[in-house]
Amino acid sequence: MHYDPSVTDGFFMPPSLPLFKVRMPPESVLLPALARVLYSGQIGEGEAVAQFESAFGQWLGHGTPVACSSGTAALHLALLLAGIGPGDEVLSTAMTAEPTNMAIRHAGGLIRWADVDPQCGNVTAATLAAALTPATKALLVVDYAGLPVDMAAIRSLADAHGLRVIEDAAHALGARFGGKGIGADADFTIFSFQAIKHITTGDGGMLVLRDPGHLSRARRLRWFGLTRGVARTEVAATEVGYKYNMNNIAATMGLAQMEGVDQAVAAHRANGQAFDAAFSGRAGLAPARLEAGAEPSYWLYTLLCDDPAAIVARLEAAGVASGVVHRRNDLHPVFAAARRPLPGLDRFSARHIHLPCGWWVGEAERARIIEAVTGS
Repeated sequence: MHYDPSVTDGFFMPPSLPLFKVRMPPESVLLPALARVLYSGQIGEGEAVAQFESAFGQWLGHGTPVACSSGTAALHLALLLAGIGPGDEVLSTAMTAEPTNMAIRHAGGLIRWADVDPQCGNVTAATLAAALTPATKALLVVDYAGLPVDMAAIRSLADAHGLRVIEDAAHALGARFGGKGIGADADFTIFSFQAIKHITTGDGGMLVLRDPGHLSRARRLRWFGLTRGVARTEVAATEVGYKYNMNNIAATMGLAQMEGVDQAVAAHRANGQAFDAAFSGRAGLAPARLEAGAEPSYWLYTLLCDDPAAIVARLEAAGVASGVVHRRNDLHPVFAAARRPLPGLDRFSARHIHLPCGWWVGEAERARIIEAVTGS
């Protein structure tokens, strides 16, 4: 079974336990806050956006946040700030959602695939090093399904070759590595607040800058190349900018979400750790490998199995959604020019499926999933 989270109308009836679920704060918290902003007279970018950026930055514990209209917009800005333009080579992964690599194309960059660790689906410093060419200008890494990459090793590789590092942490809100919050070692990190992420603003994203010296340009790029707060007749655009800013409605949702973000991530993590324990040492099954020092946020649970179709069928019979969420990007015709052998990805693709492990999976549901997967 292939689960398509974009299909939400009456033509598809999801199983009783979905792979994704939209998380909203209590009505008593969210609705009064939304009512205030909706009737405030300012629903575009304003004080609520600044407050959300501040709250998110304090929670994350590092970097300078820039709120955006989507995670993809944040990623495009990151690439531009990293100096990527037409013809510049970016090492990336094909094991991700398509926006990761569409953003490289938006910037005019050329994609070169790095292979992945077949035991987890993430790139590593070794697979990136093997893919490097003299033309490489930046590394774009993904914490796939919420499993953090070893950024310390990747940072060392990047520094040795004078490369920028962009971390796509769209799946990894709340993850940590080596005691640091996700993204602490990247030049630019992006988060997604799309509908089915750990927290949502309806749609939206956050770009986090390691160097605050990029802040002024980042803000201009997200608003048509103009400086906000200056009269439009008195400001001059010096480069092409975009309509990538977040609005006050989305930011108000984000502020309400921040009140429960730790509990949401903790629920994902507790379920993921329980599945790791249940599936370890089972014939034909294996949890995704974790790097030493990794603390995942388990947006999805990644299970490796010898017979994925049989596991998916058993879960479906138990009323649990599962399956392969993303098409490996190197199979898309739009990325055909970048095709190259990726044996690690071949092995990962043949064995992995995803299981629900979010805040909506309680102890009873968790037991149902384990019983369906293991048969005991």
